[in-house]
Amino acid sequence: MENRTITLTPKLEKILTELGGNIKLARLRRKLTTEQVCERANISRTTLWQIEKGMHNVTIGAYTQVLFILGLEKDLLRVATDDELGRRLQDADLETKKRGPRKK
Repeated sequence: MENRTITLTPKLEKILTELGGNIKLARLRRKLTTEQVCERANISRTTLWQIEKGMHNVTIGAYTQVLFILGLEKDLLRVATDDELGRRLQDADLETKKRGPRKK
């Protein structure tokens, strides 16, 4: 399997940084230490540090574990619930393919 490096746009980096900051604030509001969160989420302190910095190389599973520990896992269900573009495309009755194009 080929290793690929993900390059994020500055806008996406900013969003992840903000997400990490929000997770850190949520932890601090609950007065939880890094050790407590790491133990409960079964992750290392380095991983939690990376999550709170908004680093993109952390798995989404680790992010969701921390959100669960903080009681914020239901926030993930809000992602793409208000898909305005998708609804406009659907309303325009544009033909959409069942699958994406094949890689060459």
